[in-house]
Amino acid sequence: MLSRHKGASAVRLGLRANAGQFSLLVGLNALVGAMVGLERSVLPLVGEEDFRLRSTAAILAFVVAFGAAKALTNLASGELAERLGRKRLLVLGWAFALPVPLLIGLAPSWWYVVAANVLLGVNQGLAWSMTVVMKIDLVGPRRRGLALGLNEAAGYLGVAAAAFVTGALAATHAPRTVVWVGAAVIATVGLLVSVVAVRDTGAHVAEEQAAHGDRSPAHAGLRAAFTHATLRDPVLRACNQAGLVNNLNDALAWGLAPLYLAAGGATVHEIAIVAAVYPLVWAAGQLATGWLSDHTGRKPLIASGMLVQAGALVLLVLGDGRFPPSLAAAVLLGVGTAMVYPTLIAAVSDATQPRDRARVVGVYRFWRDFGFVLGALIAGIGADVASGGAAIAIVAVLTGASGLAVAATGWHVRPVSGGAPVADATTLP
Repeated sequence: MLSRHKGASAVRLGLRANAGQFSLLVGLNALVGAMVGLERSVLPLVGEEDFRLRSTAAILAFVVAFGAAKALTNLASGELAERLGRKRLLVLGWAFALPVPLLIGLAPSWWYVVAANVLLGVNQGLAWSMTVVMKIDLVGPRRRGLALGLNEAAGYLGVAAAAFVTGALAATHAPRTVVWVGAAVIATVGLLVSVVAVRDTGAHVAEEQAAHGDRSPAHAGLRAAFTHATLRDPVLRACNQAGLVNNLNDALAWGLAPLYLAAGGATVHEIAIVAAVYPLVWAAGQLATGWLSDHTGRKPLIASGMLVQAGALVLLVLGDGRFPPSLAAAVLLGVGTAMVYPTLIAAVSDATQPRDRARVVGVYRFWRDFGFVLGALIAGIGADVASGGAAIAIVAVLTGASGLAVAATGWHVRPVSGGAPVADATTLP
C-alpha cells in the first residue's frame, strides 16, 4: 500500500515493505520469550529443593507475582505507548530485566526470586507488548494474522529453547546458576538491540488511520477503552475471557506441571522435555494458524482451540504424572494454544480503530495475563488442599466452558482498507 505522502521517505504498510524492521522485531521477541523460558523447567524445583518449600501455593507465588506485574503493565503500556512512543517503552522494558539475574543469583530467600519475577513481569508487559503492537503497526490489516503468528511463534520458540537448554544444563550444573547467567546475557543483548536498531512505528499508525477513513472520535483515554473492551463489545469481551482462561493453562503448565511430573516419578530430563515440547508445538503451530485465521476467520480457531486445550488437560490428569501421557498432553496443549493465541490478538486488532489499538490490545493483554494470577492460585491452593490432579481438572472444566462461550458469541464482518473483508471482526460504535 502506497502512502498518501509524497517523496522518497513515504511510509508504506505491509510485511514486504517493512521486512527489515519486522524481522528485527521477530528476533527480539525470541529473546523476550527466552527470558521466561529460562524458568520454565527448573524454577519450581529450585523452590522445592534449594529453599525447602513444601507448600505448592508458596512455590507458585513467583507465577502470581509475574502475572500480576505483567497484567498491570500490559494495561498501562497501551496508554503509555500513545504518550511516549513504542520504542521508548521497548527500551524501558529491557531496562527492567537487568536486575532480574542479580536477584535470582544472590537470593537469600525465595521471596527475592518472587521479587525478581515482579520485574520480569514488567519486562514482559512492556517488551512483548511493544513487539506485538509494532508488528501490527508495520503490516497493516491485510496480513495481520500472519504477522502475529510469526511474532508469537518467535516468542514461544524462545521459550521452548530456553526451557530445554536450562533443563538439560540443570542435570550437571546448579539450576539457579543456569537461570541467572542466561538471564544476564539475554537482558543485555535485548537492551542493546532495542536501543541501537529498532525504529518507532508511530508514522505507520497515522498512515493506517488515514487510510481507514473513519473520522469518529477516538476513545478518550484508557478508562473508556477499558470499559468498551471489557463490558460493551461482545467480541472483545469473548476474546478477553478466552485469553484469561488460556493463561490459566499456561500458569498451570509453568508452575504445577513440573511438580506434578516429579511426584509421578519423572526425571529432571523428562520434565525438561515436557516443559519444552509444549511451547515448541505452540510456537511452530502459530506459523500456520495465524495465516489460517486470515482466511477462515478468527472465531472457529478460537472456539475449537480452547476445547482442544481442555482435552489435553484431561489427558494430563488421566496420565497421573507419568511421562508418556504427559508428553502427549503437552503436544495437544501446544496445538490448542497455537490455534488460539495469535488469533485472539488478531481478532482484538480487527475490532479496534488503528488509533485505539495500543490501548485496546493493552486491555486484552491485561485480562489475558491476569490468567497467570488466577491459574497459579487455583493450581497452588488446589494442589495443597486436594491434589495436583484435582487442580488440573478444575482448569480443564474452565477451559472447555470458555470455548463454548466463544462459540455462542455472535461475530460480524466489516470491510477494511482496500476493500478486503476481515473475517469475524466486529464494528466499533
